[in-house]
Amino acid sequence: MIEIETTGSFDNTSRFLKRLNNLVVDKQLNAYGHLGVEELKKATPKRTGKTSESWTYDIEKKDGSISIVWSNTNVNNGVNIAIILQYGHATRNGSYVEGIDYINPALQSTFDRMSKELWKAVLMS
Repeated sequence: MIEIETTGSFDNTSRFLKRLNNLVVDKQLNAYGHLGVEELKKATPKRTGKTSESWTYDIEKKDGSISIVWSNTNVNNGVNIAIILQYGHATRNGSYVEGIDYINPALQSTFDRMSKELWKAVLMS
């Protein structure tokens, strides 16, 4: 037989979770979305500048989670140019243009800042 006894209550935990539930992060997430767009614009290889100026972001809320989704709208003949710059692509004459990892480094500082500041907001709530 297993017996468990407890004393006290979960009042502090309940209050903390209620404050967390009421924490409004929309304004902060929009700021991080905008920051990410600016970092992506700066990091995107430029020939015409069209790809670097085509970055956008959306805040998606579903199933109890919130995400920032960065997108690039520069599409040529059904091909997203930001993606082929990142991962590389074949050319018409059969050669291959190697990709440049510019997206991950561009967003890393945004991710670092976001995690630090949001965690601080959670702890202070």
